[in-house]
Amino acid sequence: MKIMDDSPPPTGFTIAAPQLFDGTAMRGPALVTISCGLIESVGFGDPPSRGITALPADAILAPGFIDIQVNGGGGVLLNDEPSEAGVRRIVEAHRKRGTTGCLPTLITDRTDVIERLAAVAPAALQIPGVLGFHLEGPALNKARKGIHLESEIRVPNERDLAAIKSFGRCGHSMVTLAPECVTTSLIDDLIGAGLRVSAGHSDATATQIKRAADRGVTGVTHLFNAMSQLSSRDPGVVGAALDDERLFAGIICDGLHVDPISLRVAVRCKGRDGLMLVTDAMPLVGTDQRHFLLQGRRILLQGDRLTGPDGTLAGAHLTMMQAVRNAVALLGVAVADALRMASRTPATFLGLESQLGAIAPGYRADLIAFSSKFEVIETWVAGQPSLASSMP
Repeated sequence: MKIMDDSPPPTGFTIAAPQLFDGTAMRGPALVTISCGLIESVGFGDPPSRGITALPADAILAPGFIDIQVNGGGGVLLNDEPSEAGVRRIVEAHRKRGTTGCLPTLITDRTDVIERLAAVAPAALQIPGVLGFHLEGPALNKARKGIHLESEIRVPNERDLAAIKSFGRCGHSMVTLAPECVTTSLIDDLIGAGLRVSAGHSDATATQIKRAADRGVTGVTHLFNAMSQLSSRDPGVVGAALDDERLFAGIICDGLHVDPISLRVAVRCKGRDGLMLVTDAMPLVGTDQRHFLLQGRRILLQGDRLTGPDGTLAGAHLTMMQAVRNAVALLGVAVADALRMASRTPATFLGLESQLGAIAPGYRADLIAFSSKFEVIETWVAGQPSLASSMP
C-alpha cells in the first residue's frame, strides 16, 4: 500500500481499491472517499492526483470485521484484567488481524469481577473498536458448562443483576444464558435494560428455545458447541437455531470446534444473513505463548487447539481473518458471503446495520484491506488507519 503524497491521510482522503466488497457484492475497481470518519462517497473511474491511499493490485477493501465473542488477545484474558488497559490490549491485538469492532467477552466469574468490568465499561467503550460487551454467563446450564467454572455458574443474584443490567447502557452489549435455567421475567428484565440475549451453554429443548425467542432472545452462542444437539425426535438448541429465522447464530469456524459437514449444513440453513463468524478467542492470539491460566487451570495450545487439563476445548486460537479464510475453504462459500458473515450480519444482529457492515455513503469508515492470500494489509476505524501494513 502506498499513499500518493508525502503527508499522512488527512481528515478527508480517498482509498483506491482494485476490488471492493460493499456489504452486498464484489465490485471494482473503486474509489472510497472518507471524510470526518464517515464514508462520503463510493465511485469508479480515475483517481485524483493527491490524497490517495492506493491499495496493492490483489487487494480487497471490505467493511471491517465485527467479532461479538472475544475473550482475550495480546496476552490478556478479560476476566483477569477487566480494566481499560486490558480491553485496549485485547482490541489492539485483534485489530491488527482484521477486527475493527468487537464485544470484549467476560466468561462466568465471581460477582466482583462482573462489577469491576461494569465500573470501567463506560470509559472502555470509548476505545476505538469497542462496540459493547458480551457477558457469557453466569446463568448457564452446568450440564453444558464447557470450560466455564462450574462453581461460579449460578442464577444471578441481586448484585449480579445490577451489574449485568448496567451493560445495557454501554453500547450494544449482550448476555449469553441458558433459557431453561432462568425465569422468563429475568429474560424480560435483561432485554428491557437494553441488552441482547443469546442462548448458549444450554440443554434446552427446541420448544424452550422457541419460547425464549418469543420473549425476545435473538441469538445462539457458538452454534453446535455446549448445547443440546439435533436428533430425530428432539431437535434441541441446534435444531431450533437452524429452523428459526428470528435467531442469529455465531459459529466458530476453525475446523476444530465444528466439523466441516456441520458447518456446511449450518450455512445452508441459516444463510449468510443468519450465521455470524466469531472467534471465541483467548489471550494467546497475537503472542508467541503456548499456554495460559484460566481461573487457575492451565490451558495448552497444541497446534491450533486450546484445551484444559481434561481435554475440554477452551475457547479458540482464531482471528476473524482466519475465520473468513476458513469459511471459504471449509464452508465452500464465496468470499463475498464469508465477508458478509464477518461484518454485515453481526452488525445487523447488534442493531448497527445502518452504521456498520457496508461501504456506502454515511456509513462509518470501519474498513479492512487484505490480500488475495487473506493477509491483512490495513484496517481503519472511523477513518483512522492502524498502520497494520507496517507490521513485520
